[in-house]
Amino acid sequence: LQLSECPIERRTHMVSHQHGMTVTKTFQEGEAEPQCQSFSYSQAELRGLLPEGASLLLLRVLARRQAVPPDLIFPTIDTEGHLCTSSY
Repeated sequence: LQLSECPIERRTHMVSHQHGMTVTKTFQEGEAEPQCQSFSYSQAELRGLLPEGASLLLLRVLARRQAVPPDLIFPTIDTEGHLCTSSY
């Protein structure tokens, strides 16, 4: 079995604007045409959004305190660019 090298490139571009945020996800496998998907979210949907970097910082603080408040839930954006919830 011989597998050829096929690079995969994934990009997520997030732009905040007056009405909310637009997330554009680009996926390209090898020399194929890039595939793009865009998602838009309103300010109301994004209220309390916890970006990935902030999530890591929060995890460190919670570990340091050795306590997690009950029902700690934040909206976040998953690896596919969709809005979801993250609970601790």
